[in-house]
Amino acid sequence: MRRAFAAGPLIAVGLVVPAVAEQTPAASAVPQGDVLRLTVDVAVARAVAASPQLARLSALEVGAAAEARGARAERWPQLELDAAYTRRSEVPELAIFTPTDDPARPVERVVVFPNIQDNWRVRAGMAMPLFTGGRVSERITAADQGRAAAAEELRAGRADLVLETKRGYWSLVSARENERVLQDSIRAYDAHVQDARNRELVGMAARNEVLAVEVERDRAEFERLRAEADADVAEAILQRLLALPPETRIEPAEPFDAPPFPRPEIEALVKEAQADRPERRGLAARVAAADAAAGAERGARLPQLALSGGYTYANPNRDIVPPTADWMDTWEVGVGMAWSVFDGGKRSAGEARARARADAVREELEELSQAIRLEVTQRAIELRTAEARLAVAERSVLSAAEGHRVAADRYREGVIPSAELLDAELAHERAALARTQALAALRLAGAGLDRATGR
Repeated sequence: MRRAFAAGPLIAVGLVVPAVAEQTPAASAVPQGDVLRLTVDVAVARAVAASPQLARLSALEVGAAAEARGARAERWPQLELDAAYTRRSEVPELAIFTPTDDPARPVERVVVFPNIQDNWRVRAGMAMPLFTGGRVSERITAADQGRAAAAEELRAGRADLVLETKRGYWSLVSARENERVLQDSIRAYDAHVQDARNRELVGMAARNEVLAVEVERDRAEFERLRAEADADVAEAILQRLLALPPETRIEPAEPFDAPPFPRPEIEALVKEAQADRPERRGLAARVAAADAAAGAERGARLPQLALSGGYTYANPNRDIVPPTADWMDTWEVGVGMAWSVFDGGKRSAGEARARARADAVREELEELSQAIRLEVTQRAIELRTAEARLAVAERSVLSAAEGHRVAADRYREGVIPSAELLDAELAHERAALARTQALAALRLAGAGLDRATGR
């Protein structure tokens, strides 16, 4: 007769690298004192709103968007304004003497370089690229793809957080259900112990029968304490994810039953995952960004043309000779070309490095595609297995309940010994706990398949 039984361990909550934080309506979860009743959807929404990981990814997306704006700004004219005042030391004036037509003044002294110690200058300058060999456009493409990749990484972080929250939620639900099942078993054992003691008093039961029931009752109490501890751990995980104070008690409000899942067609799910998984979409954007970065390096081989211009208003204006201590303006407009003919292989090395990075990211994308196929296949099989497991567990509960009822009736009639009733009680407890684990496995398998397909 087998009496040893260990309750299934609490389903572990996976760690993930966790989309833009969404605010949760206050009415969606109403705290009652220190008790907070939550459905799984409300728990997910609160976790998303409170996640520092998602806040970090959101900040990175904002930075990537700013980088894209900065890359696009390179197409536009760059205007600069500057003003300056300089006090120069005293220097000897430079003067020349020139002949004149005036007999009274046959020569005239002309100051070519006067001693002007106070110098004022205001200038506006403009520069605009005309031809860059595609460098600017490729940089814009790379920045745009980087922004797209950051957005997909935010989506992936949110999906990870959703899965982690659902795991914590259903772990708490299953642990509380295990605790309830074991509490019911303890009540049944208590009744059985009392009956066995009464029978022992009148000589209808041996002492070992009483001890056997007491041992099983103590074993059930120990398993209940383990389930209670598992529930406390799962609750602490949810409190962390939802940013709740530790004294808050979470009461899951989601019905713990088997939700309907469509029959998963693996190939269709794989295609859906390849199209919708944010990790793959983000990595594809990284590939495009790396290709664009390589194109920008290649564009540096070509001549670079730029338009430039400026307006200067200064006292003295050093562009005017001889300078005088007066405010005068000048302007200039020009087109310049720069062509690095030989740089010792620096450009080719930069282009090769960018190409190698693009190839590496492309191979990473291929590896991810293969991993996604395997993950979706595994999750689909897990869901099918969990559905079959639950069906067996449901039938086992019905069979064990009926067996326990019959055994209890026969025991009261004195047809069977206490040991057979104890076996029936153990079988009923075992079947109820197995059903709880099967329900939790089905819920987690569905959440895992949703994550694997990018839903």
